[in-house]
Amino acid sequence: MSVYKSIESSTSWAALLARQPENLREALTADRVHHRLVSTGGGLSYSYAAMDLDEPTINLLAVAAAELDLLSQYKEVASGSVMNIGEKRMVLHHLLRGQPFGPVIKDGRDYGAFYHSEKDRAGDFARKIRSGALRGSTGKRFERVVQIGIGGSDLGPRALYLALEQWARERNLLTVRASFISNVDPDDANAILAGVDPESTLFILVSKSGTTQETLANEALVKSRLAQTPGIDPSKHLVAVTSETSPLARNPAYLDSFYIDDYIGGRYSATSAVGGVILSITLGPEAFSAILAGAAEADLAAKEPDIRRNAALLDALLGIFERDVLGRPCVAVLPYSQALSRFPAHLQQLDMESNGKRVDRNGKPSALPTGPAVLGEPGTNGQHSFYQLLHQGTDVIPLQFIGFRQNQTTYDPLFEGSSARRKLNANLTAQIVAFAKGKDDSNPGKQFPGGRPSTLIFGEELDPAALGALLAHYENKVMFQGFAWNINSFDQEGVQLGKVLTGKVLAAGGPGDPVLSAYAGLLGAL
Repeated sequence: MSVYKSIESSTSWAALLARQPENLREALTADRVHHRLVSTGGGLSYSYAAMDLDEPTINLLAVAAAELDLLSQYKEVASGSVMNIGEKRMVLHHLLRGQPFGPVIKDGRDYGAFYHSEKDRAGDFARKIRSGALRGSTGKRFERVVQIGIGGSDLGPRALYLALEQWARERNLLTVRASFISNVDPDDANAILAGVDPESTLFILVSKSGTTQETLANEALVKSRLAQTPGIDPSKHLVAVTSETSPLARNPAYLDSFYIDDYIGGRYSATSAVGGVILSITLGPEAFSAILAGAAEADLAAKEPDIRRNAALLDALLGIFERDVLGRPCVAVLPYSQALSRFPAHLQQLDMESNGKRVDRNGKPSALPTGPAVLGEPGTNGQHSFYQLLHQGTDVIPLQFIGFRQNQTTYDPLFEGSSARRKLNANLTAQIVAFAKGKDDSNPGKQFPGGRPSTLIFGEELDPAALGALLAHYENKVMFQGFAWNINSFDQEGVQLGKVLTGKVLAAGGPGDPVLSAYAGLLGAL
């Protein structure tokens, strides 16, 4: 295994600590807007014109990236090295959409070929559902598919579906609609079930282990409700996405099973069968393939050694400067696209579960603050919510805007001389400049300090390829930041303790801990 180190041990770190943020009021010029652009793949571009780092600072970050050999670590990940050292696993989500560094073959299995074959099986299954060749147990066509899963089995697939739902409807591709059940709160499942016809609904149970407590509880609730409908055979309305060794695999209680493995982490699984089955059914197999193609383009772009031409690596290093040199612990993701309404929630898990770590890959306390807190909401809604704090609050929070030139839908009449799309993008433009340049005023309450840095990812339209590239950009950004902090971005031990204590509360003999018992008593959980 390579010897890894954190960015604070690089020769350029002392010089980076001495750098001051740029004065954005003066630095942000039209020329800079036109020149600080990088292609991410999928038809998207990354603008860092409104970031408060000057060229000498970026040069120092480039030196650190080369010294830490971040691109070689990326190659190790995608080539099948054991990079999840905590769980002693490979990390292979890049192989779901391509082979940026070639095939990965271990113990006689070609993993890229395996993932591709599962994608093809899911596509064939989806075509049968969409054509009506495969129907429910009472003969009705499937008109709704409901995914039952939590964490990465819900957040990524839900975000991607919502991102393309209108796109698909506009093109008459949305022949089957999707819903999602994630929370073990029964009100979640019951609310979804109240709005579906059981006879024309297919349920996808997603659990890699086949033992996820919340998911199995929701499955039991769904099966109980299905059993109340005369003529329904639940096994004809359920499919599983799981591992080949789980109790759900090749189980006659399911219409079919699709497989992933331990080398695909939950938060990195949206381009696997976890997202592929439901997205192929609802949007069409061709749309899912286009998502993968866009992601593959972004993965290839992340191989570029020049950080000014590698959007994911540059985004990662700029974020580390904001986090560890300027001491800014949060980042706001602000998509000016209602279709991306759940994308910030997916990024919360992707970033905070990956890089919310306090020890390095050697088990020693991290010398630097690691992953930031992530928040976000679509614009313009956020402008009327939390932008007040972003503009005039005491903390400077770096911003990541996302925008598109065109709508996914066609109906957009003029109002007061302009379309709604033009109004939306005018708001986005105004916010970037307002955050950066601020406004002087004799009234302190009306003064905007400016100096609030931001990036912008933008493209022509939010289509499948652009969405895939956007997803992969953030996956690779998080990966590069984890390398630079020398932490394991691919495990999630922080979620385990709560599961253990939950088991104690639910145990037949009681929690055995007076504090657990006291709180459980307050909430009726005993």
